[in-house]
Amino acid sequence: MLRRTGGDFGDLLDLDGVDEILSRRGLRTPFLRLARDGAVVDSRSFTGGGGVGAEIGDQVRDDRVAALFADGSTIVLQGLHRIWPAVIDFTTRLADELGHPAQVNAYVTPPSSQGFSAHYDVHDVFVLQLAGRKRWKVHAPVHPSPLRDQPWSEHADAVAARARDDAPVIDEVLEPGDMMYLPRGWLHSATALGDVSAHLTVGVHVITAFALVEAFTALVGSEEGLRASLPLGMDVGDPDRLEAHVESVREILIAALRAVPGDAVARQARDKVWQGNRPEPLAPVATARFVLGLGDGDAMRRRDGLRFRIGDTADGRVVLELPDRRLSLPAATSTALKALLDGRVWRLGEIPGMDRSDQFVLVRRLLREGVLMAATA
Repeated sequence: MLRRTGGDFGDLLDLDGVDEILSRRGLRTPFLRLARDGAVVDSRSFTGGGGVGAEIGDQVRDDRVAALFADGSTIVLQGLHRIWPAVIDFTTRLADELGHPAQVNAYVTPPSSQGFSAHYDVHDVFVLQLAGRKRWKVHAPVHPSPLRDQPWSEHADAVAARARDDAPVIDEVLEPGDMMYLPRGWLHSATALGDVSAHLTVGVHVITAFALVEAFTALVGSEEGLRASLPLGMDVGDPDRLEAHVESVREILIAALRAVPGDAVARQARDKVWQGNRPEPLAPVATARFVLGLGDGDAMRRRDGLRFRIGDTADGRVVLELPDRRLSLPAATSTALKALLDGRVWRLGEIPGMDRSDQFVLVRRLLREGVLMAATA
């Protein structure tokens, strides 16, 4: 899918921002890669020591990047959703809305150069053209809907043949403000035209049906029959000798799969989403000061992008499940907790279901746990 918006994406990143990241942000590998003629450049050619007070060996050297870029290398800024404020905020909102983890990289290509040969990605991609013009060629997949461990290099010959011999499905020039969607598995390559070209790739790491298979696999390990040892001295490469064991394991596996409850699968699978992106950035010092001065009328809200689930325990306590931990809270907090996590702004003293003193206790706890943050109401 190709859409020409008529606008631009300068609110996310522009070429001045690229230069700032490369020269003034203390960038280190692997947040930067360089590529030329389809191959990745050795990082030792553009990194070095950080100097006095920054005794590290892999800080990006802007002068070396400048020389390699002028010589035809493409700049790849990786993980911008972790290092550039506008992209952090954009990715947090996007991942929250899509329900799938997302990442953002930037590709800056010298005039009339190509950074990577035809390939496919194992995640969905939105291409946002930032600057310059870039010609894109897109071909149909040779391996549709690849999984994370099925990279294009496993099908390199088929990819090269498809790109060489078949007519592209899309052969278009993208200009600033243009956007293109590439489902995982679709082959693509791009060449800058005339001037420096830059685009963002927004990678969406879609959760597939195979994620449920992986969850089932992890859960059926509780079945003793599936943990049994095969006979000593057995050649597992001999299909005739293995056949009886295959059938036996298959029967045990089918029965075990049917016994796995759906909520257990959900808990196992959700980690791929819950831990795929961090929630909205939190200011540690400002948060600590806010907690220290907490008073009636102060406003707070749930952090954007925070993944959570509220449940109950056998002893009646309320459990707040977070990506990396579980908080156990008194049952009396249930109404207030659900209100505080509904996405709205709440003021201390006005939270339902608790008296004023208990509101202070709960809000302080949730602020210190990074669940809530100060808000402007």
